[in-house]
Amino acid sequence: MNIPELIPVSSSNIESVGYDAENEFVFIKYTNQSIYVYKGVSQVEYENLLYAPSVGSYMHRNFKNVYPYERIS
Repeated sequence: MNIPELIPVSSSNIESVGYDAENEFVFIKYTNQSIYVYKGVSQVEYENLLYAPSVGSYMHRNFKNVYPYERIS
């Protein structure tokens, strides 16, 4: 799985995020260096995450238990 360029975000738990538009994958790198991929996420939803006032809260409310995901590293 190719990880796209990750964009740093301001968050206490999330270091950076990236998007693979072709596959609709969102990649989230946490501050503990683990990387998760969330599948079937639209570009609009990714941009909402990227520009959310609280990236961690937005991810928790709108990604967890909504999109299938797996830890990839």
